[in-house]
Amino acid sequence: MQKLSKRALKDFLDEKAALYETPTFLDTDPIQVPALFTTKQDIEIAGFLTATIAWGNRKSILTNAHKLMEIMGHTPHDFVMNYKPEKHSELFDGFVHRTFNSIDLAYFIEALQFLYGAHQTMENYFNQFADLSRLNDAIPQFKRDFFSLPHPKRTTKHVSDPSKNSAAKRINMFFRWMVRPNKNGVDLGIWNKINTNQLSCPLDVHSGNVARKLGILLRKQNDAKALLELDTALREMNVNDPVKYDYALFGLGVFEKF
Repeated sequence: MQKLSKRALKDFLDEKAALYETPTFLDTDPIQVPALFTTKQDIEIAGFLTATIAWGNRKSILTNAHKLMEIMGHTPHDFVMNYKPEKHSELFDGFVHRTFNSIDLAYFIEALQFLYGAHQTMENYFNQFADLSRLNDAIPQFKRDFFSLPHPKRTTKHVSDPSKNSAAKRINMFFRWMVRPNKNGVDLGIWNKINTNQLSCPLDVHSGNVARKLGILLRKQNDAKALLELDTALREMNVNDPVKYDYALFGLGVFEKF
């Protein structure tokens, strides 16, 4: 592709973002799972668990995310708050998504119960970081708090850590779902004190490859340093809502094989 001027590149990505940020995006995207719910706590829990397993084959992600909702009786918050750890075998036995298995799921439910007991909502927890320029920078503290209960060592790998150079794609995707407004019928916009300008792009193989082809990302690895580079470039195009371009980058990569 011929190198575009900054203005032409912004116009191109604005056009693609508008093309893909429509309700039809939900047909094949994991955000369809939290979108099933109406109460804040149900949306948060469904979104967090769905984002946690959102890697690999998209069909498998959707199948297993819906299976999670079935396990929780389609009442995620009620299930979490009434969960008894001694019941984990009969509730979760056999659940697996790639390397995330019933052991990991049991701890995640226990940790969510602890978090909701202390903060009532995940929004309340993350509001303490509302003054950060990038919500991504709150993830290491969240990980420490989330794993403050006795836990299987293996389970910690399922929450990424930007302080260890992870791009934390799945949690940043969860943040996008919770924070960006629902004006186009896709993101859920249920958090009010975190601003869209604090969000980071859910950097993955698709968005990363497209960003490199467009010349807005030079770093070859999809890591925390690459995420900062991409965030900086996207903020130059739209300082108030840089993550809207996730739709453009992802759509170009997945749907157009750009």
